[in-house]
Amino acid sequence: MKQITYIKGDATVPQAKGAKLIVHICNNIGGWGKGFVLAISKRWPEPEKAYREWHRNRAKNDFELGAIQIIQVSNDKYIGNMIAQQGIKTGSKGVPIRYEAVKNCLEKIALEAEMLNASIHMPRIGCGLAGGKWTAIEPLIEQTLLMNGFDVYVYDFD
Repeated sequence: MKQITYIKGDATVPQAKGAKLIVHICNNIGGWGKGFVLAISKRWPEPEKAYREWHRNRAKNDFELGAIQIIQVSNDKYIGNMIAQQGIKTGSKGVPIRYEAVKNCLEKIALEAEMLNASIHMPRIGCGLAGGKWTAIEPLIEQTLLMNGFDVYVYDFD
């Protein structure tokens, strides 16, 4: 089985050859404005625009926990918006991250990465504002991506 490659740096500047799919966690209430999404929006306007439109038209599409959206931002770079966060605040049901939704999203990301022949890049998804634990996320990455032979790069921003 492949291993995660950990890199000190910026996940919006992926360190690999070929097609690159940068994935991150989004919430299910249409909020875009804190955390890693700011780094994405600083570099490319398309992912935020696509996410907001996806949310606005949610009555007619698949915008829900476990859904993904792929946006091409350059010749060889794609952003994967993954809905795996219930709201934005910790409440009676715990932290916003939903591990089952993360797993569902990563399974769909694997299919997209296969079609694109892309490596997969991410910050420590779900462990910032979503309140998740890397010890719970890492096994999901192993089951869905590494066991299927994908090159996965996780970035720790300095």
